[in-house]
Amino acid sequence: MSDTLTIALSKGRILKETLPLLEKANIIPAEDIFQSRKLIFDTNHDNIKLVILRATDVPTYVEHGVADFGVAGKDVLMEASISNVYELLDLEISKCKLMTAGVKGDALPERRLKVASKFVKTAKNYFAEQGIQADVIKLYGAMELAPIMGLADLIVDIVDTGNTLKANGLEARELIADISTRLIVNKAAYKTKYGQIQPIMEMLQTAINQNTLDA
Repeated sequence: MSDTLTIALSKGRILKETLPLLEKANIIPAEDIFQSRKLIFDTNHDNIKLVILRATDVPTYVEHGVADFGVAGKDVLMEASISNVYELLDLEISKCKLMTAGVKGDALPERRLKVASKFVKTAKNYFAEQGIQADVIKLYGAMELAPIMGLADLIVDIVDTGNTLKANGLEARELIADISTRLIVNKAAYKTKYGQIQPIMEMLQTAINQNTLDA
């Protein structure tokens, strides 16, 4: 159906925090997402479907118009190469910080820096804006090991409580960006399905405002 709205949701912590927000906006999955192996779910609206994706894939699905809406962290959006997307709302959930970190007390070397991160594009942009020469090494996990084992001078990673850094002898240093979850929309869908999209946006904004009051 051409009037069907498809919302791409990010797996993991974001999904757990997004579903209550959608419920407040009267968008409810027809079955328990966490008890199913399915990836596409009907909702209490005949024309709204939910698709469950890896967080890094959400912007791609929205960029190409396969999904009309997407819910993804700002860190993922900063890293993605997308142009056919509008960022509509800050859902104000799954908040954290994108920061640099290094071995506690260690001074930076007087040479070109080595930086490890899975956020390669964002890290390169950040150090370029700071006028700092840096080589960025792509890693997919266990970032804390990189400075400890001498692979990198710094890491660029998501920091929530900072406990993992402390446990590994590291310290958070410079803030790159405050991160939260955003609602994005395909540009073409925003024009052609505006009449359907606008009410959902308004209900979500009301839900966000209510969460803020309840906090």
